Amino acid sequence: MDRRLTKRMASWQEPVLHRTLSAVEEGAESSKLWCGAAAVMAWGGGGRGRKAAVAGLAALTLAQLVSNGVCKQVSNRPRPPEEWIPHDEVEDRPDSSSFPSGHTAAAVAFTAAVVPSWRAAGMACGVPAALVAVERVQSGAHYPSDVAAGAAVGLLSAWLVRHLPQQALRMWR
Repeated sequence: MDRRLTKRMASWQEPVLHRTLSAVEEGAESSKLWCGAAAVMAWGGGGRGRKAAVAGLAALTLAQLVSNGVCKQVSNRPRPPEEWIPHDEVEDRPDSSSFPSGHTAAAVAFTAAVVPSWRAAGMACGVPAALVAVERVQSGAHYPSDVAAGAAVGLLSAWLVRHLPQQALRMWR
């Protein structure tokens, strides 16, 4: 199934979709998109925006540490074969392990951590987060299972950021 979905998504040739996905990926590179969203939330959202921004960035950081610092080092899964990808974006993909998708982990972590503090902002972040996940497969950088695993890492990271401090405070008391 991974192979079929990867080949099918990589074959999408719609120019508007391709440009949109490329622009979102460029923004998400090095978490620029999420840091920018956090700055806008903190600047314009008052206390709620600052709380959402801090939670989002904390979850993003944890997701990056887990996905890129641990999982990729352990799994060492090769990227989809170049011959499956009929466009030139395959030449720009990283040399690191394919599993899990760090871009997706960061996008989902940020979005899922923002939602409890500021639902509308979190929902707005959900659109580019979903596009990042799609782009990672369409560009040939990841298999769909890499993206799914990245999303799981992101959700777990957001949950931990929301719940571990409360648990620690209860234990401290």
